[in-house]
This record gives sequence, structure tokens and C-alpha cells, in this order.
Amino acid sequence: MKKFKIACIGNYVPRQCGIATFTRDLTDSLIHNNREKNIKAEAFVVAMNDQHQTYDYPEIVKYTIRQEYQRDYLEAVKFVNYSNAEICILQHEFGIFGGKNGIFILPLIHKLEIPLIVTFHTVLKNPTENEMTIVKEIGKKTEKIVVMSKLAVDFLIHIYNLPQQKIELIEHGVPDFDFIQRRTYKKKLNLENRKSLLTFGLLSRDKGIETVIQALPRVVKKHPEIVYIILGKTHPNVVKSAGEEYRNYLKLLVEKNNLRKNVYFYDKYVTNEELFGYLSAIDIYITPYLNEAQITSGTLSYAIGAGTAVISTPYWHAKELLSNGRGRLFDFKDSETLSNILIKLFDSPEELSRIRKKAYQYGRKTIWPEIGALYLKLIANVLKSIPDVKMKEEPVINPLVLPEFCLDHIQRLTDDTGIIQHAKYIIPNFKEGYSLDDNTRALLMSLVVFRQRKSKEALKLMSIYLSFIFYMQNDDGTFRNYLSFKRDFIDRVGSEDSFGRTIWALGYLVKYPPNNSFFEIAVELLRKSFPNFNNLKFIRGMANTIIGICYFLKSFPDNEDIKNTLKDMTYKIIKSYQKHKTENWHWFEPILSYDNGIIPLSLLYAYKELGDENILKVAYESIKFLEKVTLKDGYLSLVGSDNWYKKGGECSRFAQQPIDAAAMVLMFYQAYLIGKDKTFLKKMFTSYMWFLGENDLKKPLYDFKTCGCSDGIESYGLNRNQGAESIITYKIAHMTVLLAYQQEINQIK
Repeated sequence: MKKFKIACIGNYVPRQCGIATFTRDLTDSLIHNNREKNIKAEAFVVAMNDQHQTYDYPEIVKYTIRQEYQRDYLEAVKFVNYSNAEICILQHEFGIFGGKNGIFILPLIHKLEIPLIVTFHTVLKNPTENEMTIVKEIGKKTEKIVVMSKLAVDFLIHIYNLPQQKIELIEHGVPDFDFIQRRTYKKKLNLENRKSLLTFGLLSRDKGIETVIQALPRVVKKHPEIVYIILGKTHPNVVKSAGEEYRNYLKLLVEKNNLRKNVYFYDKYVTNEELFGYLSAIDIYITPYLNEAQITSGTLSYAIGAGTAVISTPYWHAKELLSNGRGRLFDFKDSETLSNILIKLFDSPEELSRIRKKAYQYGRKTIWPEIGALYLKLIANVLKSIPDVKMKEEPVINPLVLPEFCLDHIQRLTDDTGIIQHAKYIIPNFKEGYSLDDNTRALLMSLVVFRQRKSKEALKLMSIYLSFIFYMQNDDGTFRNYLSFKRDFIDRVGSEDSFGRTIWALGYLVKYPPNNSFFEIAVELLRKSFPNFNNLKFIRGMANTIIGICYFLKSFPDNEDIKNTLKDMTYKIIKSYQKHKTENWHWFEPILSYDNGIIPLSLLYAYKELGDENILKVAYESIKFLEKVTLKDGYLSLVGSDNWYKKGGECSRFAQQPIDAAAMVLMFYQAYLIGKDKTFLKKMFTSYMWFLGENDLKKPLYDFKTCGCSDGIESYGLNRNQGAESIITYKIAHMTVLLAYQQEINQIK
């Protein structure tokens, strides 16, 4: 007898059907299966947790992953790899995993050292580029993909170009309902003398329940004993965004149509046993969903398994499951046709009975003992047909050394005006007020965080920083830099650096806006600033502006004036390089000072936009020179601001600043993106590790307790003040490393 140890990954908190129930029922059917006599299994679960939620799980759950904590995914895969499990089954739905479209699951599956089977609960007909990439990456890694409908098979082959031999069709499992208990359940639920309808699941507008309510007046007129039960709580995400607005709308619709005695709302989660009772007792189950793009419906499968007569709108799974007389279909929002179908079926009990019997007979093939046996056969075939699966290549980046992401110190420094410039240790120093420099960097940081983590905290902060920028812009499009704590302007026009950093942040916002309003104000602020581009004289101001322009042109590629401005700025920097370059000095100025990596970084951006190989040549030469100065001992030793590094002089070791380390991280990352050369990735990670103690003092600048970052490395030790610039640049470096890790994993085949 074969016995397999199986790791299952998915939601496990009991919900209204859905993946949690599926994961629980699947693992139970694997462990207790009595259909496959020669195959036995033991299984454990790695459960996905909602953000900021913990649950009292049963013993079978051995490990948990917090949705938006990427570190948890990597710790979980280590646990699975060391668990002696022979195979992993993953329940996939875009919404249950962290990152954009659930991208955090990719590092986990790529580091998995055992064979993988993935069950897709959703297969999209029109995926975004990111969703397409995720599905294809899963397809490369997994041995088998399980889907629950024929249409899903077709989509995976013809839309996602996945090989047919990797795809298995195993229908959604259902409990082993006892059909003969129908009368018992009718009596228990007081439905003996009623004609009953049921819609079950988490309530949201896409459920289309108003279609049923609007259909009922005609039906009730002929069959006044009808009762329509709407069973389930409102979807938690709906409650967060709109409260009980939809449920109240439905209740008002009931009143308007004089259906108070015919429609009942049960606002509750139900146990499996309660659900089985309802499905066994009711006459007709209705799924009036408004969107055809539902490839799997657990509730529909349950209804068929219970031998319930089903009427549904023609979404994908319903069209397939209700074919051959197993149910009836009506068009989306078509209350009149639904009325006709209900009246016809209630007028013909024999026809209603035939539908129920056809559904029940079909459902017997999908009860969990049968489905579990199919999964066991699939597992046996996979393990028989493949050798041990090992990752061919270890990633350069080890994300487990990164601190858990935390915005505590950012929030500590931010008030309703903006982010305070400086701190005395960890306490905001109100005396120093605010700067445009820090608030534009903070805007960029919050955008990067939101793009990767969909963080509500970042979105809230973003609004504050963008408002600050709007407040600091002058009528001529220039920007002030300094604002006192009393909100008094301190200067008339800020530095070119602050101007350029603002353009960078606004350009990034145009490319990656969280909503249309933010996009529009960013475009407005940028357009107002355009006339000042040609007034820039200093290299770093131009470099920062170039990066912002390149992001802007991603959204407005036909703006020839701005493209010409990009060319002018880029070639001014190239000309400065040629002027100051000598045999042993490949730099743009006769001094290496601050934020050095930003200059080559800007050329890398310009090269991608303009395509001039000479731009790339200068970028690489200057990067190599900067490496030689700062990475010669195997760790990052930055040019200090005490005396900088003058051509022909000595390089100052103190004071080293976080802004310079972050610039190196960004520079090497962009170099890696252009050529996919992993040596740049290694240097990027080495530069990041400066923050965590791989530096001249061998002390971490990042403070794990406060979630802040020391202001620099001084001759006397760490500067213990934790100001805005330090923590913002650290956070940008942190998010860049995580993004690079995702792309590195995608590159590893």
C-alpha cells in the first residue's frame, strides 16, 4: 500500500463555501478516503491569514502565512521543504495571496523542493499582463494544474498557452448529501407547506439578488405561499467599503414590492450542516449573478450535489453544470424570464422533480470521496513520473534577512501637513519644520509601497505628501523647499535637487497612479513645472528630473517637447562626463560628493527611452568607477560628506549617509533590469546590506525596535538621530530589493 505525505496550501477559515471550505474538505477526503484501497495519505495545511487576523486553527494547520508579509511565504516554504512532505497542493485564487494580483506566491513555489499541483479556482478570460505572467510562472513550476470546468481547460490552453498535458479536469467536490432526508429538513426549517427558493453566499452587488426580488411579485400572485431565503452575511470587503448599503437596498426593494411575508434575510455565517439542511429542504436554488466571468462556483456545485433544482444566469460554470436538463438558465437581469420559469416549474411538480433527480444523479460523481480518490490517483501518477525536483539555481537575494516591513517611524514623523525633516533620536524635531525634498521622497516611497503591497497606510500617507507638494508649488511652476512648523514659507525658490526629486516623484505617480484623481493632479503639477526644465544647471537636479521625465513619457510617449528636453539634459550630463574624464577618473565632476549613484541611474533611464548606446557606455563606465571607490573591500563604504572625494585627493570615510546607499541600490537594480546581469544584482544586495550592518562600523543603521534608520556613519559611531531622509531612503531601498527578488525568481527557470 502506498502512503503519501501531502502539504496543502490555501485558506482554511470557514467561509461561505469558497477556498477555505474547499481546502478543508479536500484534505479531509485525502486523509479519510475509502475509494482508493491501495493509496493512503496524511496531510497538513499551511493556511493563508487575512491581513492583521489570527485564528484558532485545528491541529491539521501546521503553519500560517500573513497575506501581505512576504517574509512569511519564504519561511513557509522552508517549513514545507523540511517537513518530509512528498508533494504540495496549492489552492490558487488571485485575491488570497499578497502583493499585486497575489504575486507573493511566486517566490514560494519557486523555492519549493517537492513536486507541486495547483488547483485554479479562477481562470480569467481577459487577464492583465501581471495576471498572465503569474499564471504562466505557476504553469512552468507545477507538475499538474487542476481546473473544475471544461472552459477553464480551454482558456489555459488557448489564452495562456499552457501545455494540455499539464492540465487535469477534476470537478468541484461536494458533501455526500442524504437525498432521502428532504422531508426531515423541510419540517425542521418550517418549509413543509411553502414553495421555497434560496440564494446562498457572501452578499455583494454582483450577486444580482435584486433580479429575483423584482421577479417575485408575479410569482407570488399565483403562488402566495412562496418564500425566498437570502442566506449569508455581507462580504467583509463590501462592509469595509460600503457598509450594509446593498443589503439595505434589497430590503427597501422588498418593501416596495410588498414582499415582506415572502422574502427572508438570514445575516449569518452557517455551518456545513446548516447549509446541507437548507439545500436539502428548499425547492429551487437561484444564482442570479450579474457577471458571466465566473469559471467555478462552489455554491452551485453544492446545490447540484444536494439534488436541488437550480435556476441561474448563464455565467460560465452554470452553463456547463446545468446542461443536459440539470437546471434552467435565464439572462442577466432578466426578471421577467425568471418569473416565467418559476411559475412554470411550480405549476409542474413533475418537471421540478425530474430536474432535481438529474442534478442529484450527476452530483453523486462529485462527492468528496470520489473527488479525493481522483486527487490521490493524480498524486500517485505525478510522483511516479518525475524525479526529485530541486531548484537549479539559488537566488542571489536572501529576503529572509530583510526586516519585516513597517511604517511606524514614517507615521511617527508625519502629521497632517507632511513629514517632519529631522528627529532628535526618534522624536520629531518640530523646530526644523518640513522640506519639499523629504516630502517628495516620501511620496515616491509611499507609491512604491502601495504598488507592491496595496497598503492602505501608504495610500493615506500619499495624500498628505501630494498635498504638501501642491502647496509648495509657485505660480511660475517652481517649488519652495522649506516650510516652518508654523506653516510659514522659509524660502522663495528651492534647490535644483528638490525640484528634480519632485519631478521624479510626480513622474512616477503619473506612471503608477493609485486612482485617477492623483493622476490628474500629478499631470497638472508637472505641466506647470515644464517651463523651468531648461533652467536647470546642476547635474543632480538634471539627473533627478530625467528619471521623472522617463516615467512621464511612459504615459505620454508622443510629447516631443519633453522628449527633446530629455535629450538636452542627458547630453549635457554626457558632455560634463567627457570634460572631466581622465585615465583614472571616470566621473562627471572633479569631485565625488553626495547622492552619486543618481547620475548613472538617470543615464540608464535615459538610455531605455532614447536608445543611444553611447549613453549606456558612459553609464557603465561611471558605475564601474563608483564601484571601484565604494565596493573595493566586499562591502559598501560610501564617500563621506566630511570632505568628499576630490580628484587627486583622499576619499573621506565619514559622514556616510543613507541617501547614498539607497542611490547605489537603485543604480545597480536599474543596471540589472537592462542586461539581466546578476553581478549587478549581487552588488545591489551588497549595497542594501550597508543598512543592516555590512559597513565600516559593522553596525546596522536600521533600528529594528523603532522601524527608523540612523542618519549616518560618523567618525564617533552612528548618528543616532532618525530623520525623514534616512528612513525614507531606506524604505525605498527595501522595497527595491523585494521587487528585484521577485524578478530574480521569475528569471530562474
